[in-house]
Amino acid sequence: MSDAPLSAPGAAIGRSGRVGLIVRGLAAKAVPVATVVAALIALWYLACIPMNARQSLLEAERAGIAVTPATAAERRESGGLSLALANPGEAAARAFAQERPRLPAPHQVVAELWDTTVGQKITSRRSLVFHAGITLGPTLLGFAFGSALGILLAIGIVHSRVMDLSVMPWAIASQTIPILAIAPMIIVVLNSVGVQGLVPKAIISAYLSFFPVTVGMVKGLRAPAPSDLDLMRTWNASGLRTLVSLRLPASLPYLFASLKIAVAAALVGAIIGELPTGAVRGLGARLLAGSYYGQTVQIWSALFGAAIVAAALVAAIALLERVTLRRMGLAR
Repeated sequence: MSDAPLSAPGAAIGRSGRVGLIVRGLAAKAVPVATVVAALIALWYLACIPMNARQSLLEAERAGIAVTPATAAERRESGGLSLALANPGEAAARAFAQERPRLPAPHQVVAELWDTTVGQKITSRRSLVFHAGITLGPTLLGFAFGSALGILLAIGIVHSRVMDLSVMPWAIASQTIPILAIAPMIIVVLNSVGVQGLVPKAIISAYLSFFPVTVGMVKGLRAPAPSDLDLMRTWNASGLRTLVSLRLPASLPYLFASLKIAVAAALVGAIIGELPTGAVRGLGARLLAGSYYGQTVQIWSALFGAAIVAAALVAAIALLERVTLRRMGLAR
């Protein structure tokens, strides 16, 4: 029998083999995602042709291109689809190059995003980074306040039967009120007492973000097994000691999952808070300006900018979650 030590699993795989495994693993994940994205972009381009057909017809008539049907009434009834049927290439070319299309093409949105981020100084009013920074302030403030409120409410609900029966139903009922209806009320009331600027938008963000944190933390604080709770009672642990040593650590996976939802909701709340005030700065202001002047490309670029900001915030929380759970030995 050989006395040579057994090699560790995977030791026989060389560096190139490990790199190949990593590349194949990344490809296995990236290919399905890329396929779905490509399909969505293709559908987006196809949808631009009928959506922008009426404007394409008008541009074709100005250029002297004959399209069917011949009469003006028939052209109005057709909605511009006659151009797409009579000359698909011309319709597609014009649908993808309009200055103010009903549905901007993907390359138009990407070009606008590039021009308003890389092509502008951060301090410029045309910079989407500048407007995103303005919206980020109330988003983070409202997210912090809403998360803290949600955690405190969850602790009270778990430890008090009265709060469980009284506060939780009201928390659920609060989310049935449309935020578009309550946001102007909050801004008007606070404005009447002299509170303006960052705080009203932060309160709207907190209103949207506290609920997912409350629900997630209630579930997490109740996650410990009954045997673990009985063991804490056997050790004569106080309620505070049980909370700190058992319930809070067990609730962390639920907390981080709810924080990801809450931070996205907080961003939505900050954008909505900018709409009733007629703001001139922020992502909401970009949406308002685009709607006022019919700049649909600007509207879509602002929407994608908001989505990128939300994705970055969620990614930051996911990174914090990974580091925290790994240090606590809870990471998978």
